[in-house]
Amino acid sequence: MELRVIQEIIREKYLERDSSRGLFATFTWFIEEVGELAEAVLSSDYKSMCDEIADVFAWLLSIANLVGVDLEEAFKRKYLKQPL
Repeated sequence: MELRVIQEIIREKYLERDSSRGLFATFTWFIEEVGELAEAVLSSDYKSMCDEIADVFAWLLSIANLVGVDLEEAFKRKYLKQPL
């Protein structure tokens, strides 16, 4: 599945809720999930790491949607040196 498709799934499912929550609160949830990922890494709990990586990824996509960033294009531009 392409990243753009995944981002669209998150947009369709969560954009209305994320928009009403606002960018700052959504970013706060993202940071909380990063903390949970840190706990999973420190405990070497593979299943928890998988779950928390997925959560961090989903919240990152929510932030990207709120600020209008196409994450796939941003990644290509930054890491593959492709112009927008």
